Amino acid sequence: MADTWRPAEPDIETIRRIARDPMKALADLEIPACVFRGAYPVSDCDGLIDRFIQKGLIDDPKTWDPETGRKRIDIGSSLAQKGNNQDAFFAHAAGTHELYETLFDGFVDPVETLYDGLSALASDKKVVTAYEPDGRRYGPAIFRIHYEGHRYAPHIDHVTLREKRFDFAVTRFTHQFAGVLVMRNTTTDATATQSILHRCPWTPAIHPHLRGETFYEYAAAQNIESVRVDMNPGDLYFFNTGAIHEVPALEGDDARVVLAVFVGYSEDDDEVFVWS
Repeated sequence: MADTWRPAEPDIETIRRIARDPMKALADLEIPACVFRGAYPVSDCDGLIDRFIQKGLIDDPKTWDPETGRKRIDIGSSLAQKGNNQDAFFAHAAGTHELYETLFDGFVDPVETLYDGLSALASDKKVVTAYEPDGRRYGPAIFRIHYEGHRYAPHIDHVTLREKRFDFAVTRFTHQFAGVLVMRNTTTDATATQSILHRCPWTPAIHPHLRGETFYEYAAAQNIESVRVDMNPGDLYFFNTGAIHEVPALEGDDARVVLAVFVGYSEDDDEVFVWS
C-alpha cells in the first residue's frame, strides 16, 4: 500500500489545504479520496436502520439466513440495475423521491448531509440531482445494504466507459465519482475497510485483466499505488470511480449499510450531477 498517495481528510479546511481544487484533484488522481470524518450522527445511523427494519425495507441481520437471505438490498433507484428501460427507471426514481420525503422524519437528513459535503468540495459549481432535458429526475441517492460474504472485485463504475448508457443526460460529464456515507459496518469495533482504491484509470488494455481476474498481477508488475479507505459509521467520502476500485468481502454478523451516489463532473461544466 502507498505511503504518499493518501486520502485528504478529515474536514473541508484540511482537504482544501491539501488540494486547492478537490474535485479536479480527484479527477486527476492526485488524491485517492476526500474524507469527512463524523459527518453524520452515529445515533441517527442506528435509528434509521432500525426504521428500515421496522418498515420491512431491509432484512434484520439478527434473523438473516446466510443460506437463503439476500446478499444485497437497495432502498432507492439504481441506474445501473434499472436503466435498460428509461420509462420504468424514471418512474421508479419518482417513487424514491416520494419515499425519501418522509423516510428521514425525526433524523438529520442523510441525503442533505451527502450533498452538503459534495457542495463543499465543488464550491464554484451547482450540485443538483441529475435530470433530463424534459425535467425527469434521477434518484437522489441510494441505500445499499450488503450482508455477509458480499464483495466487489476490482472494477470501474462509469456510465459511458462501462455501462455505455449514451441515451442518458449523465453521459455529458467526463468524470464520474462516488459519494458514500457509511451508516453501519460489520465489524464489532465499527471500523472497516470500505474500499481499496487503485491509482489506475481504466483503459482498454486493462479490461482483459479485470475480466480474467489478473489485475493484481498487472498492478504489481506496473507498481500501481493503492490505498485502503477505513471508515466508521457517520463518515463520508468521495472518490473517482473511473479508476479501478474494489470492496472486500464482508465479515461479521451485521450488515454493511451505506448511502451512496454517483457524481458527474467536468472541469468546464457549471453543474455537478448526482444520481444513484
